[in-house]
Amino acid sequence: MENFDKLKIGDKFFNSRLMLGTGKYRTIPDAINSIEKSECELVTVAIRRLPISLKNDSTSFLKRLDWSKFWLLPNTAGSQTAEEAIRMAFLGHELACRIGQEDNFFVKLEVISDPKYLLPDPIGTLKAAEFLVKKGFTVLPYINADPMLALHLEDLGCATVMPLGSPIGSGQGLNNLANIQIIIENANVPVIVDAGIGTASEAANAMELGADAVLLNTAVAQAKNPAQMAQAMKLAVQAGRLSYLAGRMEKKYYANASSPLNQISKLQ
Repeated sequence: MENFDKLKIGDKFFNSRLMLGTGKYRTIPDAINSIEKSECELVTVAIRRLPISLKNDSTSFLKRLDWSKFWLLPNTAGSQTAEEAIRMAFLGHELACRIGQEDNFFVKLEVISDPKYLLPDPIGTLKAAEFLVKKGFTVLPYINADPMLALHLEDLGCATVMPLGSPIGSGQGLNNLANIQIIIENANVPVIVDAGIGTASEAANAMELGADAVLLNTAVAQAKNPAQMAQAMKLAVQAGRLSYLAGRMEKKYYANASSPLNQISKLQ
């Protein structure tokens, strides 16, 4: 989008404020088409799902995407402890190197010890984040919508904070609006709403609050037409961002004619 302000994460700039995941698609072509239609630039993948060697992997989307147009965001999903997440982060960097992104130290940090609700572990996340930041990683931590935790992670040097809208894959939308708004107001790093968004209006709502970006997966992957939903999400994120920058009108508790008579007489 022309003249659209860029998103800065670490030392990288992105034109798109929509990020897409790669899980839960029915087919690999669905994943490829959705990513391309979304015009996103940051693509997140779970390290545990990636092949150790890409040489003989002819089916993986890794071999079928043009990585000159996309930036890989390795994801430590499935890690139950800080130690597991740290190992996954280093493996993620190795895989980034194999697609030609030797300078890619990005990691989406997930530490989830709760198998039922899949809520992020704040203590494990803090521990892993502190270690990875010291090792030079650009850390994007996935967290509950906890304003104080967000501040602690920012103080540690995380490049963003990523509060959930609602539990992973639930499609419940933005159930934590008040806390997300506090995080946005207090943060000096980009705030990326991650998890729970189910449709385009919810993505637009997150952006209108002042979120810097949204990360989606299930909402697109499980749509009846994933590529079409990806396009809808792209437009919703752009519209929400422009609406936020424009500044909404003040709410009033009474009607106010859009063409008052005294205004009309002045124009005549």
